[in-house]
Amino acid sequence: MRNKFSQFGLIVVGVLIGVAISLNFSAVAQRNTGAMPLPIEELRAFTEVFGRVKSDYVEPVEDKKLITEAINGMLTGLDPHSAYLDQEAFRELQVGTQGEFGGLGIEVGMEDGFVKVVAPIDDTPASRAGVKPGDLIVKLDETSVKGMTLNDAVKRMRGKPNTNITLTIVRKGEPKPVIVTLTRAVIKIQSVKSKLLEPGYAYIRVSQFQEHTGENLAKAIDALFKQNPGQMKGLVLDLRNDPGGLLNGAVAVSAAFLPQNSLVVYTDGRTEDSRMKLNASPEHYLRGRLKDDYLRRLPAEAKTVPMVVLVNAGSASASEIVAGALQDHNRAVIMGQPTFGKGSVQTILPLGNNTAIKLTTARYYTPKGRSIQAKGIIPDIPLDDAVTDRSALKLREADLTKHLIDSATQDKEKEKALATAVQKFNFKPAPRPQDIDEKLLKPEPGEIVSKNDYELNQAVSFLKTRNTTATAKVTQ
Repeated sequence: MRNKFSQFGLIVVGVLIGVAISLNFSAVAQRNTGAMPLPIEELRAFTEVFGRVKSDYVEPVEDKKLITEAINGMLTGLDPHSAYLDQEAFRELQVGTQGEFGGLGIEVGMEDGFVKVVAPIDDTPASRAGVKPGDLIVKLDETSVKGMTLNDAVKRMRGKPNTNITLTIVRKGEPKPVIVTLTRAVIKIQSVKSKLLEPGYAYIRVSQFQEHTGENLAKAIDALFKQNPGQMKGLVLDLRNDPGGLLNGAVAVSAAFLPQNSLVVYTDGRTEDSRMKLNASPEHYLRGRLKDDYLRRLPAEAKTVPMVVLVNAGSASASEIVAGALQDHNRAVIMGQPTFGKGSVQTILPLGNNTAIKLTTARYYTPKGRSIQAKGIIPDIPLDDAVTDRSALKLREADLTKHLIDSATQDKEKEKALATAVQKFNFKPAPRPQDIDEKLLKPEPGEIVSKNDYELNQAVSFLKTRNTTATAKVTQ
């Protein structure tokens, strides 16, 4: 029996070595470190576990399931954002970046084996039902999520439109679990919304960075400036609860407001492919469509109009790239709460069977060399959070198990010097209204933002104060 088991182990070792070769491990090793011998002892231990499960587990288990779970464990054990994408998950990811998919409309991550909400997406079943950043989803229908992979949980939440799913949520400040039943829908995300708040003051909301976000932003800016030709005094860019998305979308949004060729972000990793500098230039945001530079037609005032960028703990990844770039170039004033702090880059690496791995391959840095990993973007003008209890809901990258540490910046004095000091403005935010009815914070029908939105009102007040101060200086 032991002889057979040893033979079986050797066969599996051979298979694994074959898989390693087929995945070009040797090529990757040569590119990175010269020679990287396969860990034979560890592979032997793996095959022994594999063999014991196959022979002794209480129920038969398919080889495919065991190998898939092993790959899942290998990736999820690295950091909160690396993952294996099976055929369905890979297809959904591709569809999601186009701006349409079926599901609930929430950006999620894993924390201690449960699903945590990073941010609900605007105008989706989740946002309309009041799902909040920081909510901990513990059950999907009658099934506990403990022990599920993130992909498995996402699969259960997605499904055919007009079907229901019940979420059991643990929310800080609530004595009992919150139970909500959501109806799945085709999620069509309009990533850019805009409005002229009043003569001279415009509002643009970016809810997610998708393939066409740059184009849609350009259209919104053009329409707003045409409504107020030559009279635009201030613009508010709202990135609150924007969970991120495509990197080229972040570069496009930044480029709309920065001088051409300004550095937007740079990345640094172990491989040559992971080290990039991305500038506000067409080749870095058009993805090969250089003949259709939609930002070329923007009014010149878009790059000079006074700006406030609104952020909060739900502003992550691509949102932080934009906020960091505009802050470092002194192009906009950042207002709100510290951001999520996701300063890592995930690369989708397709495999040969319509699956892929999402692998963390680099850290990104703002133009002044700041890493925001597990730190976030610190606002120039901080605003208190909405509710006292909500401080416990400020889920950020630093709260996630196995989050990356910024090991690149060891010199604390250098780190302190690189960090943009909170600018001092002659502006004191008004106190946030207490005990305001939640219904008053929801936009009225046909509107994209509530007139009682505290952060937005403070942003407009700041822009008006700034314009008044500038006028006073000119007339003296």
